[in-house]
Amino acid sequence: MGDRPHSPLSVSCVRALNDKLYEKRKIAAQEIDKMVKEFLAQNNTAQIRKLLRVLGEDFSVSHNLNTRKGGLMGLAATAIGLGKESDKYVSGLVKPVLACFHDQDSGVRYYACEALYNIVKVCRGSVLPYFNDIFNGLSKLTADPDQHVKNGTELLDRLIKDIVTESASFDLVAFIPLLRERIYTTNTFARQFVVSWISVLDAVPNINMLFLLPDILDGLFRILGDSNPEISKSCENVFNSFLSGIRKSKNGVNFHGMGNILIVHSQSSEDLIQHIALTWLHEFVMLSGRTMLPFASGIINATLPCLAYSDTSQRQNRVKEAAKLLNTRMMQIVDSRDDQLPVSSKSSDASVTTSPESGEISKESGDLRDEQLDIASVISVLCQMLTHNSIQTRIAALQWFGHLLNKIPIKTFQYIDDFFPLFLQTLKDPSDEVVLLDLEALAEISSNPAGKQAKPGSSTETSRNEDKSANTKVLTSLNHYFDKFMRELIQLFHREQNLLEEKGTFILRQLALQLNAEDIYRTLSEILMQEEDASFACIMVQTLNTILLTSTELFELRNQLKDLKTPESCSLFTCLYKSWCHGPVATVSLCYLTQNYEHACDLLETLYPFTVLLFYQ
Repeated sequence: MGDRPHSPLSVSCVRALNDKLYEKRKIAAQEIDKMVKEFLAQNNTAQIRKLLRVLGEDFSVSHNLNTRKGGLMGLAATAIGLGKESDKYVSGLVKPVLACFHDQDSGVRYYACEALYNIVKVCRGSVLPYFNDIFNGLSKLTADPDQHVKNGTELLDRLIKDIVTESASFDLVAFIPLLRERIYTTNTFARQFVVSWISVLDAVPNINMLFLLPDILDGLFRILGDSNPEISKSCENVFNSFLSGIRKSKNGVNFHGMGNILIVHSQSSEDLIQHIALTWLHEFVMLSGRTMLPFASGIINATLPCLAYSDTSQRQNRVKEAAKLLNTRMMQIVDSRDDQLPVSSKSSDASVTTSPESGEISKESGDLRDEQLDIASVISVLCQMLTHNSIQTRIAALQWFGHLLNKIPIKTFQYIDDFFPLFLQTLKDPSDEVVLLDLEALAEISSNPAGKQAKPGSSTETSRNEDKSANTKVLTSLNHYFDKFMRELIQLFHREQNLLEEKGTFILRQLALQLNAEDIYRTLSEILMQEEDASFACIMVQTLNTILLTSTELFELRNQLKDLKTPESCSLFTCLYKSWCHGPVATVSLCYLTQNYEHACDLLETLYPFTVLLFYQ
């Protein structure tokens, strides 16, 4: 005679497990508990496994709602009956219950939470091989529409956290893919669940969450922007905890793996996200120094627009201050080492390895490739920033250009054709501070030795410049870009005569401070000799003459012209005189300045004979 259906359960036990009344199902569960203990005493493992199959395959997947509930209660009772021996039967206990997490009936889902709670309470760390499945189920149940299910989920969640905290065998590596997936949930409750777990795991001494950080950082920033203030605050606390750990850690921080993520979120429209991302980037630059150089263009692109933020908004002001600190620190790590030639192919073979167990990052050889500044991308970003609508952003961009020209001139001059025209256009900027910094940069371009390595312009222009230099003083302190700058400046004033009227004097006086005034006047005079537009040449000469006669910046040059005691001063007078002839008044005043009074009278007699006649009378 074959076994009765649902053996080893008795007929009355089967009937009670199927009953709609909870009390009767509870009595059946008590009978199962007693039965399991008897099987253990007899060492009858076959019957125990048979019982688990009946409960897991017949009851928990039944079409009958009450039968599924009874099966779950029976599985929990089996675990309780097994006690310490339950670790041998974890699979048969846990898997059927997890399947019921997705049941359409909220009552079954609640019973599943309760059953798994009792099973886990008995099995403890033995359930950890199924942690991913449990976590995945809980992350969905935490957003369950039924409050009873939520309450049961919360109770089970706390128990699982306790077990993970006390266990030394938690498999973080296996957990990474699941957490990476679940962290992108948009459900508020699920987000709170994920953040709470990250916080718990970070607090476990033997778990290195810094190793996991590159995988979850982007998702954490998304949760940080949640509209629920409580969730956002919890996530902010997690960020603070991680940053504290990064500061204390001597190794295990994958700065490269997180750099681009931080740069993306530092450009967020949310002030809190921006502030935290910028703060982290600043800490990364402080801690790792030149390791962050490959991210320079992205960091500049993120920070400079933030300098335009208003000081009236407290949150925006925090972002602005964080951006200032980051920008200053980033500028400090760019130095003359970045002007060196690229490293050899041998050194570029070095690689970076990461240990999954410790999260430590090590370099197998002295690879300098990752610590080289990508000057092309940096200049490209700075050129964009020069056209930004914020004055502070444009100022910061020019400060960066000045720093690059000073620290890494050789590489910077390789891209001068990209930014030199922009510098000339920036002279039209409405802000005097921007124009002043622009002039400082143009002066550095004109005088930097790196600019002597190649002549700008076409071969025709080069030939003309060489012919001219044979008849003029050699400007040893300046490079070939000085002449180009002076010519472009004259052309700009010609095209934009309102610029000459409004800012011409300011520009020329500031240039006289930045560069040698004699060099400026010699070169401009030689250019104006060739000017075909007589009207413009006259205006230009009048402007230069007024500055020469009145400005403090030209004091030394005036003294040099007053005496004409040296060949150099005489040569300068001759040079100026030729172009000053475009303006009669300017020519006469130049003669008076140089004490050529007799010649001045001759000019006046030629230009204004009737006036001179009256003067003599």
